[in-house]
Amino acid sequence: MKSPLRGELAMVRRLMVVLWVLLAPAMAVHAENKQAEAPSSMTAMDWLERLGPALNMTSYEGVFVYARGDRVHSMRIAHRYRNGQVEERLVMQDGGSGEIVRKGMDVVCVLPDQGRIRLDEVIPSGPFAEAFTSQLMPVSQWYQPALVGEDRVAGYDVVTVDLTAKDNDRYSHRLWVEKETGLLVKSHVRDVDETVLEHFQFTSLEITDDIADEKFEVQTEGREITRHLGDPEPQQSSVGRMTGWTLNWRPDGYMAAATPSSSNGKAVAFSDGLATFSVFVEPVKGVKMPTGASRVGASTVYIHEVSAAERPFLIVVVGEIPPETARKVARSVSIDDALAQGWIASDH
Repeated sequence: MKSPLRGELAMVRRLMVVLWVLLAPAMAVHAENKQAEAPSSMTAMDWLERLGPALNMTSYEGVFVYARGDRVHSMRIAHRYRNGQVEERLVMQDGGSGEIVRKGMDVVCVLPDQGRIRLDEVIPSGPFAEAFTSQLMPVSQWYQPALVGEDRVAGYDVVTVDLTAKDNDRYSHRLWVEKETGLLVKSHVRDVDETVLEHFQFTSLEITDDIADEKFEVQTEGREITRHLGDPEPQQSSVGRMTGWTLNWRPDGYMAAATPSSSNGKAVAFSDGLATFSVFVEPVKGVKMPTGASRVGASTVYIHEVSAAERPFLIVVVGEIPPETARKVARSVSIDDALAQGWIASDH
């Protein structure tokens, strides 16, 4: 049987680029996004408050590129906010065919070149994460916000906002925000030495409400995987629940954000309101995976092996955090022997 952990890591590699838009629900409660305020009077935090609502409530279409390390992906997007609902279609422009269509909380994924994709274990990513748009967490405690100037991106006037990390356990960010709508049109994730690790940018963009209905229909032939993102957890307490293991250290400001419904507490995502990492815990099955850190752009995967109930377990940390931070998180995980025994028995 294929390991859920390995399947999850494969999903991360394939879909980290294409899932970011799907993770932000339509937050009509945030409709008052300060558009009436004169841009010249707005602070860096004012622009951040506009960013989350604008991501959903601005209608637009265009093409964006997303670079992670030496890997560059291009996608076409049509996004519409109408009658309180988000409609969206993402189409791969390179690296194989496929598309993702979202209407409200209903998502259809067609990736014929990639095989079946599980959509029930989504991982928030960056400033597009649900945690960032649903509540403005106190990011100023962990990042120093500052306005750094004005620019033009894809033909639109933008304001540039820096979010400089206050410690070495997280990366810094630079955001380019369109003046009229607050839409994020470009972003950088930067290391402590100012190296740009990830780069997102629209190469063409039209901000408009006039988008034809057919641009939100599935047009790719292939097996369709459907998911309703708003499905409730079986129990409210399952959100952020760690079953049989404990995380004894995490960077200041990171709170438990989500627990995939099928993980039975073996995977938990943490967010500081801007960046996110997830921790996976699973008994070792079959061929062992290499331990240590690997990084693509700002995304780190750190694998650590521990022993519990006389059995080896894998601790995997995946997210937009420095490798040293991921190492400290992974090595702080402890597994309860009694619960681990029951856990192992349930997997047989």
